[in-house]
Amino acid sequence: MKAMLIYNPKSGKQKFKENIKNIEDKLKTKYSNILIRETNHPMHAQDIAKEACDLNVDLLLISGGDGTFNECVNGIMKQDYKPKIGYIPSGTTCDIGMSLGLTKNIEKSLGIILNNESVKMDVVKTSDRYSCYVTGTGAFIDISYVTDSKLKKKVGHLAYIFKAVQEFFSIPKMRMSVYHDEGKVNGIYSLMLIINSKRVAGFNMVYRPVLDDGKVDVLMYRSFFPFNSLLYLISFLFPFWSTPLIEKFKTTKLEVRTNSKENWNIDGEYAGKGNKIIEVEQKAINIIVPKKIRKRYFLNQ
Repeated sequence: MKAMLIYNPKSGKQKFKENIKNIEDKLKTKYSNILIRETNHPMHAQDIAKEACDLNVDLLLISGGDGTFNECVNGIMKQDYKPKIGYIPSGTTCDIGMSLGLTKNIEKSLGIILNNESVKMDVVKTSDRYSCYVTGTGAFIDISYVTDSKLKKKVGHLAYIFKAVQEFFSIPKMRMSVYHDEGKVNGIYSLMLIINSKRVAGFNMVYRPVLDDGKVDVLMYRSFFPFNSLLYLISFLFPFWSTPLIEKFKTTKLEVRTNSKENWNIDGEYAGKGNKIIEVEQKAINIIVPKKIRKRYFLNQ
């Protein structure tokens, strides 16, 4: 049995490296061959994940934030062989890990990885890139990658709140037409989120997501100046709340047409501008999660 650990030394509090020897010792109880890889530049995790596929590793263990996890998934998605994934969250917010019932506590995460089976999880393809938990455009969508990394290290999630306050008066108006399984919606919107998760930006955005049904949850916030931020806040705090100002639907695919020049964001990383084709690839990756999460969010296996 062979395992590969990919870790980002710059994630979160940047202390993960101190625990590698302990992690290696724990992995040796189940895996005889363990490879350690450290990322040192953007997209490096994607290249290393491809190497893991070429080497036919049984377990790809990832430690980093949402961006590192996303890079690894993009590295394996086009490969014929895809290893089972274990994840130890170590970023600032770690929406993917928290949604999957994982923890930044290394001992607890290793226990989950070594003692639980994997589930098959949906992945979302947005044009030529894959996302694991959110694709979005509009207000505050660039916060995760424009916020200063030194500030994130010092104050954690509060750094994103400081940045959001700075962008409070620059909320966009985006004219959009969106075609989905059940028809079309159009209008002027300030924010669009395509979610394959429970959490986004630290908030529980979807009350009861299903992560293996081949569908995503779509939220489109109509422009409501000057009360846009109030609309977001109420929606973030009460995900079951319904209002005509927010379009909510589930779909297997969608086409977004817009004249907006706003950035798109995939799992916390910049993803271009303009029109997008978005499709769900059902049960595309194998990832280890706690049993309670399997029962709660993976209902089709």
